[in-house]
Amino acid sequence: MNCIESIPSPCYVIEEALLRNNLALIRQVKERAEVEIIIALKAFAIWKLFPVIREYFSCATASSIHEARLVYEEMGSPAHTYSPVYTETDFPLLLRYSNHITFNSLSQFKRFYPSVIQGGNCVSCGLRINPGYSPVETGLYNPCMPGSRLGVTAEQLGDRLPEGIDGLHFHTLCESTSYDLEKTLQTVEERFGRFLPHVRWLNMGGGHLMTHRRYDIEHLVSLLQSFKAKYPHLHIILEPGSAFTWQTGFLLTTVTDIVENSGVRTAIIDASFTCHMPDCLEMPYKPSIRHALPPTTGKPTYRVGGCSCLSGDFMGDWSFEKPLKVGDRLIFEDMIHYTVVKTTMFNGIPHPSIALVTPSGEWRLLRKYTYEDYKERMG
Repeated sequence: MNCIESIPSPCYVIEEALLRNNLALIRQVKERAEVEIIIALKAFAIWKLFPVIREYFSCATASSIHEARLVYEEMGSPAHTYSPVYTETDFPLLLRYSNHITFNSLSQFKRFYPSVIQGGNCVSCGLRINPGYSPVETGLYNPCMPGSRLGVTAEQLGDRLPEGIDGLHFHTLCESTSYDLEKTLQTVEERFGRFLPHVRWLNMGGGHLMTHRRYDIEHLVSLLQSFKAKYPHLHIILEPGSAFTWQTGFLLTTVTDIVENSGVRTAIIDASFTCHMPDCLEMPYKPSIRHALPPTTGKPTYRVGGCSCLSGDFMGDWSFEKPLKVGDRLIFEDMIHYTVVKTTMFNGIPHPSIALVTPSGEWRLLRKYTYEDYKERMG
């Protein structure tokens, strides 16, 4: 990609051709399995690319009033909305921006369902269920851990769904496989199967990483087809987040200093793990740097550190073919999903710009952040 040297640093760079490849693959799954698949804004909400996404998909799922409004205004369709809690202030607006609303608890449904009826809205109401099973090992991302606040358990529901519930929604996965979904569906049928004949739709949530190169697409399609054959009246919905923008771009950074302490050389970049790559510290996981190697004896080796004052703003060691120097560019791969949506302005560090590389290899700046963005956010 010859245009990299001309892109300002730091910058999130989205590669349109890779994005379209993912969109086409997910659309094939949708058509073959005859299910509805919608993009989850909690993973990717760069609305200037919604026109590209709309060529393949027409709707999105929202987790807040602002996401629902963004779906309604920029995707041009009502949102499928779920939030752990709704408020008296937000709910009337959610009715305007949504065509599906899922409630996290029986108490929330009881509190707000009268507003749905009184408003005469064509909003389909659902209930999030907690199957008590998730393959996710990191507690921060496990929605089914003991004591979870997310979803209603089978014991809490008893034998009947409240009147007005059209669908059920579960979310147990995080960058998971089709075999993880298969185990979840087995648990859902065991614990909630008595309700499936009495609802119109079933939302299987997100976490379906179907664009991963090792994901078993054929198994997913077969699994969904079998489930639909068993419950032909059910409208099946999936709402992946990461899958849409998995491996579709990178974070471009620049080495600004190299410091050494106790034999550890740290290359400090003009971006921050805690501010701009938060999942690296939360999961945690070590991202891939283009052309870098695992720590290798005999090779120049560096810890890479962020530019914030947080002591732990660094992530692992990498080796390189030649020594790093100030001004060298480091490219962190796969930094489009769950990055821009989770960034902070901690320390007032300038936010990376956002750029798009077109299929022809040209690039254009989608957004450059300024001091005014920081100042207005602070008051």
